[in-house]
Amino acid sequence: MRSRFAAFARGLAPYLLATWHPSTRPAHLDLDADVTWRRLQIVDTVAGGPSDAEGVVEFRASFRGPEGAGLLHERSRFVRDGARWSYLDGDVLG
Repeated sequence: MRSRFAAFARGLAPYLLATWHPSTRPAHLDLDADVTWRRLQIVDTVAGGPSDAEGVVEFRASFRGPEGAGLLHERSRFVRDGARWSYLDGDVLG
């Protein structure tokens, strides 16, 4: 999760696509250059340990865009894909 946040902050679309599960990965990803990702707060985690096949990360990510400051609050699902974790999908919360 932290590496994906860093990739958003640095505008690294290829890394984001590479860490996205093939079953839900979009064909391309256009990142908004006018958005600056500032801070990541991990709120909760469920599973995701060395012996787990799935995990959940709830986070809040603060950003600044053309319209001012904002906050993305999401509960993301990850799956183990071989030896690495892949982002599957997420639900945006309140």
